Amino acid sequence: MYCPRCQVRLTRVKTAQGMLYHCPKCDGRAAGMSVLRRIGSKNSIRRLWQLARKGGGAPGADCPACRRAMAELDLPLTNCPRPLRLDVCAGCQFVWFDPREIEQFPSPDADAAQPLPEKAREILAMHQLRRVAEEAEKADRDGNYPDELWQCIPAMLGMPVEQNAPELARLPWLTYGLAAALVAVYALTAGHLRPTIEEYGLVPADMLRHGGVTFITSFFLHGGVMHLIGNVYFLLIFGDNVEDDLGWWRCAVLLAIAALVGDVVHIFGEPRSAIPCVGASGGISGIITYYALRFPHARVGFMFRYWFYFRWVSVPAWVALVLWFFVQLVFVYHQRMGIGNVAGLAHLGGAAVGLAAWLLWQAGGPKEREVVL
Repeated sequence: MYCPRCQVRLTRVKTAQGMLYHCPKCDGRAAGMSVLRRIGSKNSIRRLWQLARKGGGAPGADCPACRRAMAELDLPLTNCPRPLRLDVCAGCQFVWFDPREIEQFPSPDADAAQPLPEKAREILAMHQLRRVAEEAEKADRDGNYPDELWQCIPAMLGMPVEQNAPELARLPWLTYGLAAALVAVYALTAGHLRPTIEEYGLVPADMLRHGGVTFITSFFLHGGVMHLIGNVYFLLIFGDNVEDDLGWWRCAVLLAIAALVGDVVHIFGEPRSAIPCVGASGGISGIITYYALRFPHARVGFMFRYWFYFRWVSVPAWVALVLWFFVQLVFVYHQRMGIGNVAGLAHLGGAAVGLAAWLLWQAGGPKEREVVL
């Protein structure tokens, strides 16, 4: 990560409250919300986060983590006529402090110094209860239907529907281009699909045929219209947010490595198989896993059907990932028993790469020089 002011590489500073990122040139610092909650006033942090979630403020400096413009927000201070102006990235939950600003941020003592009167606490508690009740009522009222009418089509086909997705900061050209390429390849090969798959599909027992080029060609081939629609659909609804979060080149690296590892895991699981394996599912599994870990509270909806009874069910993305994982275990079992044609092992191999990408680019952060205080 780099300083948004002077573009110098930030160093990691360990404190008793957590990790800060420090610019050795201008003395600016970046702190995540989790660290800020340990060193600052809860009321001030809550006010700052509410402003960030509302999308207010003018565009500020670039975020050290995602390089998108942060929002310049004014945080009122009790003992100062001028507010404290801070740069906040709502997506990465990072706050940038220019020199001497972090020392001005209200400490936890500020919360205890001005306790609310008992009457005010009662009013606040009643307001929060009403708000929770209204939100629960709205969720119950709207929970039986997708957000938009067109989402009923994939839902009726058994596909998940993305809800309250993070807003895109830029067009995901890589995702759209790859989806178009998959459709174009299928259109060109649909008239002679079977011989094309036999020639250019990935065969575990002969994985290096054609010089190993089948690792690439098999990614763009699909066994039928529904196979293609499923992969393109998952790529479009989850890939756009992943590309927006990572940038196009890191998203491309994630897709390529996930597809390669998925193929390798499939080969190790079925080393003697002469059945060609095709499809982009391994790479897209990496995208799905990264999305669910990066945006765990985004909602994913399903249409539950039992005869003529329909019920719309919405769950957080991380719950959907757990359900998806168990479905892949069923596919692996069918694959090992020889009763299924879905390469569950390839999906799990791609998912492992998605997990590794999240740990590297989000949870772990860059490995930089550490200064222990």
